[in-house]
Amino acid sequence: MSDITIYHNPACGTSRKVLALLEERGLEPTVVEYLKTPPSRDTLKGLIAAMGLPVREAMRVKGSPYEELGLGDPKWSDDELLDFMMQHPILINRPIVVTPRGTRLCRPMETVLDLLP
Repeated sequence: MSDITIYHNPACGTSRKVLALLEERGLEPTVVEYLKTPPSRDTLKGLIAAMGLPVREAMRVKGSPYEELGLGDPKWSDDELLDFMMQHPILINRPIVVTPRGTRLCRPMETVLDLLP
């Protein structure tokens, strides 16, 4: 079992590039296609906490229902935003990479280099 996990969307260019970079370095990450297999609410909450981001910053705005749902409105609590992310996994920004060195939202893709040995 790999000690690296990538929460991946194969339709996302950045996500594909990060996965390719990991594989080019001989790493075999566990790939979680989070649109097919979303993380549990607790896992998602833990990933966001491990990244040290506010929930809102872990959300994808472009190409998602963010604007149509009015999620930019500050009235939404973190718990409510997590609920929306569970209902619409496309709202989870990606790729998220987890290694023994930490957890990061790898945008820009070079961010993943900070997580590698």
